[in-house]
Amino acid sequence: MTHHQPPSPQFFLTAPTACPYLEGQYERKVFTHLIGNRATDLNDLLTQGGFRRSQNIAYRPACETCRACVSTRVLVNAFEPTRNMKRVLGRNDDLVGDMRNAAPSTEQYSLFRRYLEARHKRGGMLDMSVLDYAMMVEDSHVETKVIEYRRRGPDTFITGKGVGDLVAVALSDRMGDGLSMVYSFFDPDLDERSLGTFMILDHIARARSMGLPHVYLGYWVNGSPKMAYKVRFQPQEHLGPRGWARFNPDEVRQGA
Repeated sequence: MTHHQPPSPQFFLTAPTACPYLEGQYERKVFTHLIGNRATDLNDLLTQGGFRRSQNIAYRPACETCRACVSTRVLVNAFEPTRNMKRVLGRNDDLVGDMRNAAPSTEQYSLFRRYLEARHKRGGMLDMSVLDYAMMVEDSHVETKVIEYRRRGPDTFITGKGVGDLVAVALSDRMGDGLSMVYSFFDPDLDERSLGTFMILDHIARARSMGLPHVYLGYWVNGSPKMAYKVRFQPQEHLGPRGWARFNPDEVRQGA
């Protein structure tokens, strides 16, 4: 009997384009497809190796002159919220997240559009149609969840769901060693709630309750103000040439 080994993934390299985070830099990405019954294991392996998922594509930076993008993950079991983070949790104590299988809705898309138009007017995602959004949510061959955040209702303890308008959404992958936050957005009129921070804190709590050691936050871009918030969630590890290692936030403040 002949045994055929499953085909190895093929990797491709994009052409250089202007970097959206650092002025004067150009980005390139190496990518492969996540399809078939090996997609889950491959996604775990690649994410642990510094890749990110977008639909059925796994990619990582492959820039020729820059190494500012660094894969980041929070160490869930050692994490302790700061006083400011505790205040964020308090301000959002009336919210509850409902984790469900990834499925798009018109309500999600409406909130997504409002978020993009308020926060990312110059971003490439601004042109996304409702079909594009549906593909972003549904086109996954791994275990992907959508968490919808709404205000608590009188029967939330029984149903596990909130009531009223949708205020925030997170698209996340369940991995063997953690939760990977793929994309999140929120009501831009609720700045005082710090919903972006709240969703990360909620993911850390969920990962802890699920017995998962990590929350993957994607790339921290050294020198980009847009990505500075990621290093506030300590302790965390960054992926370097020698593998994952504890990150010292004092190095950023000292300009190291």
